[in-house]
Amino acid sequence: MPPRLTAQDFDPQLLVLFDAYVHGDLDRRGFLARARRYAKAGMTAAGLLAALSPDFARGQQVPPDDARLRGERVSVPSPAGHGRIDGYLVRPAAAGADRLPAVLVVHENRGLNPHIEDVARRLALDGFMAFAPDALTPLGGYPGDEDKARAEFARLDPAKTREDFLACAAWLRARSDGSGRLGVVGFCWGGGVAHWLATRLPDLQAAVPFYGNTPAPEEAARVKAPLQVHLAGVDERINAAWPAYEAALKAAGVRCEVYHYPGTQHGFHNDTTPRYDAAAAPLAWGRTVAFLRAQLA
Repeated sequence: MPPRLTAQDFDPQLLVLFDAYVHGDLDRRGFLARARRYAKAGMTAAGLLAALSPDFARGQQVPPDDARLRGERVSVPSPAGHGRIDGYLVRPAAAGADRLPAVLVVHENRGLNPHIEDVARRLALDGFMAFAPDALTPLGGYPGDEDKARAEFARLDPAKTREDFLACAAWLRARSDGSGRLGVVGFCWGGGVAHWLATRLPDLQAAVPFYGNTPAPEEAARVKAPLQVHLAGVDERINAAWPAYEAALKAAGVRCEVYHYPGTQHGFHNDTTPRYDAAAAPLAWGRTVAFLRAQLA
């Protein structure tokens, strides 16, 4: 396997373009047209896009058939949302009849792809019952292609999708094999969902948003759960709104740990792309697991 490319291998402005493309502010044609100026040494604009895109095999840490885990596909009723939402539930195989603390895992804006399934398995190995829903369920689920997934994501009804995740949280907390204690961790779009769920679930025990959009500052007073927030250093799109929301959280007396990772890019935890940061990601994940353990014990 060739050496892993890192963010330092790309022009910073190309990474800004890629972030705009990933989040729907720039279509594929627009990205390729603007990326041409950064193509050099035989690398085309299309080659740059391919190099920046996820490589799920490289990022897999826990194989789906790991004998230490028990995973299954489940469907959760969502009467106020899209009717139902499918997802991936995984727990330690050795847990037996133990009632485990539960963690809702919320994906980025591409649906339940192999990377997020792997993240759920990592949590299960750490002793949690993890459930990763697929917001793309009403459109047929994650299509196996990141470009198609991103395009499909834009077609979702946001209000119904939020109701789907509220339904998942209620279902997960109520499971007889769970302890009744619930946390949520989310990435990018999912980080925004984690923030939002904390404003809607007064009995949530923990929320861990990674570089997610924040609610309006006036919503902070509704947050009762302790928060642990992870922010990339080079992420103006997300970071610009953070100070006002952080001030509102402090004013509301919310317990909040905030970690900034200098020099990192949005998506630095995702080990399937060059934006992954090999120093910051394990540090952030170690903090996440320790925080969830402390709050959900």
